[in-house]
Amino acid sequence: MANLSFRGRVYSGKGEGKKFIVLPWVEHQIREKLGFIPYAGTLNIRLDRNSLALKEKLKKAPRLELVPEKGYCRAELIKAKITGLDCAIIIPFVPKYPPDEMEVISPFFLRQRLHLADGSEAAVTLSL
Repeated sequence: MANLSFRGRVYSGKGEGKKFIVLPWVEHQIREKLGFIPYAGTLNIRLDRNSLALKEKLKKAPRLELVPEKGYCRAELIKAKITGLDCAIIIPFVPKYPPDEMEVISPFFLRQRLHLADGSEAAVTLSL
């Protein structure tokens, strides 16, 4: 089994991830599929050039689908780790989603737990 590591810098998003994560149907499916109640928000990482080039390999990673309620977008989850903590990459299927963006969910407020601020380096690892 190969490990794949994505690196980049933390940045503040627009709060859209938080609005999505707190929807009852989203929280329920994450708890059901990943075994944790997600923190109300995502950690946004702007991938570096090398990691962006690796993103194609994400297609081989096992995914869990978030089945949307009417009027919402579909999303997929990929189990991962960040600094040894269980987490998941969440991939929303929305138009014009930036290719260099990665959003991470966890049961923890990752910025606080890992002492991250805008501009901090972060690495997300998953097994293929």
